[in-house]
Formats: sequence, structure tokens, C-alpha cells
Amino acid sequence: MRVNQVKRKLQAGEPSVGTWLSLGSPTAARFMAQVGFDWLTVDLEHNPISIETAATCFALISATETAPLARIPWNTGENIKRVLDSGAWGIVVPMVCSRPEAEAAVAAAKHPPEGVRSIGGSLHALSFGTDGGTYYARANEEILVVIQAEHIRAVEQADEIFSVPGLDAVFVGPNDLLASMGKKPRMETEDPDFVEALEHIRTTAKKYGVAPGIHVGTVEAVQRRIAEGWQFIALASELGLMLGAAHQALEALKAGL
Repeated sequence: MRVNQVKRKLQAGEPSVGTWLSLGSPTAARFMAQVGFDWLTVDLEHNPISIETAATCFALISATETAPLARIPWNTGENIKRVLDSGAWGIVVPMVCSRPEAEAAVAAAKHPPEGVRSIGGSLHALSFGTDGGTYYARANEEILVVIQAEHIRAVEQADEIFSVPGLDAVFVGPNDLLASMGKKPRMETEDPDFVEALEHIRTTAKKYGVAPGIHVGTVEAVQRRIAEGWQFIALASELGLMLGAAHQALEALKAGL
């Protein structure tokens, strides 16, 4: 069975950089998987992506050295089981604001006796290049469990949440976190309350051996966050990268006219 290198890097305290897939395009996923990111997360939360399309994306990504992940629509056992059974190597669970919610996410991602994930399917084993029996024996070791701290309630309950056994990483969604604080959503800001919240998330996660993660929009921001000690870092999305390059090219063209 293949090893989830993203999980190993995070356990070793190393940074791991990936990006979001929001277009719901297997063709885009196939091309993005050739770029060399550590992981690609198919975003089923905010985009009209079916489980069949997601499964195809997982297969195309897992054919490379990049790990296929999924951000589920909401923290339910059904959502977690479906993406894992369809070949995702890990989950990103949105809006986890309490210890029971974190415990539920971990339990749904792991087979007994560590969790309540049921036995069945075949695409999951195929995605890891193994047979069903081996997958069931080792899936708990390889599946990456990431929860999102994207609400001020998660910041306030960071110790209770991040100390849940089985969590691999906690991931900040800056827009939602700022919105929950009554502030303007944005990817970057020097607002002191936001900066303090980020620091609390990062240091608390480290205290419990959980990798801190955050979504950023630029390469410079990735480098700065790594220097600060963040590990699980998403750089924009395939759509953002495409539009960014397109806008840059067009501006350069206009400047030359």
C-alpha cells in the first residue's frame, strides 16, 4: 500500500504545500496533478462537484506522486465516508467549532476500533495501489484528517478542539474567520485581532502535535507563513492561478500597446 507522504511530512514537522481544485474538471485535475504540488484538494463544499466527478479526479491525481484530498460539504459521516470510499487520501472538514465536532470527524474517517467508518467499496484500495484487506488494515494510518478553524468559536475553544486524538492538521480559512469576527473577509490583513487569533491557532496546534495550516493567495505569503511555522498551506486554487496568469498576461499586453 502506498504511503501518504503528506501525512508523513506533517508528522515530521515539515511544510506541505498544495492547492484547491474548484472547477470540477477532471481534465484540469489531471494537468494540475502533473505540476508537483504535495496535494490537491477537490473542493466539494463551495462548488457544484458531484461525487462521481470527484472520484474521477481522485483517480487521476493518485496516478501521480500528488495526494488527492477532499474538502467535504459539511461535517457528516456520510460526506466523509463517500469521499474516502471514492479514493480520497484525506479530508478537510469545514467549520469545526467544538470538541464533539472534531471527535465526530475523526471517528467518521477511521475504521473500528478507532472510529465508526464502515467497511466496503473498492476505489479506496485502488487509489492507494493495494487490495481491500490491506487497505482496511492500514487506512487509519494513512488517511489525513484536517479540520478547519474558520470561526472565532474555534479560536476560543482551540485547546479543547486541537487536543482530540487523531487530528493531523488544523486549517484556517481567513475569509470565514474574519467574517465571524465581524470584519471584512479577505485573505490577508494586519488587523491585530486577526493576527492574534492566527497566533493562538498556530501555537495551540503545535502544542498538541497538530500541524497548523492556512490558505494564502501568493507565493510570497506561502514563504512567509512557512517561516512563521505554518505547515499545511494551500496556495490559491487552480481557478485563481489560471485567472491570475491571464490577468497578468493581459496587463502586460495592454502595457505594450
